[in-house]
Amino acid sequence: MMTIGEVAEKSGIATSALRYYEQIGLIPAPQRVNGRRTYSSPIIGRIETIKLAQSAGFQIHEIKQLLDGFDSNVSPSERWRVMALQKQAELEENINHMMKMKSLLAKSLGCSCLSWEECFSELPASQAKIDE
Repeated sequence: MMTIGEVAEKSGIATSALRYYEQIGLIPAPQRVNGRRTYSSPIIGRIETIKLAQSAGFQIHEIKQLLDGFDSNVSPSERWRVMALQKQAELEENINHMMKMKSLLAKSLGCSCLSWEECFSELPASQAKIDE
């Protein structure tokens, strides 16, 4: 069992964030020993999943749906599946935009143009066009 301070240290987030996650239901309420929160080791994996989802642009309600869609006794619900498919498509679109921007930045590093407009006009149409 770990204290809230140990979980904060291992996961790299503040104790206040852990309390907030508990308050909004992202992590389950921990056991209390002498009034102090104690967590079992699986909490670290759950927190890492929360952090990863946040960094990928998931909103709190989406993270809750992602985490709550799993139950040790049943497969993910249809509601979870719909959200997962939508987020997967969203992430693919974001990856495509990021790859285009990465390519643009790489080109700009070797650019000798005197203005952005001049440089941008030299890009192939497939790179210059940004999907809406």
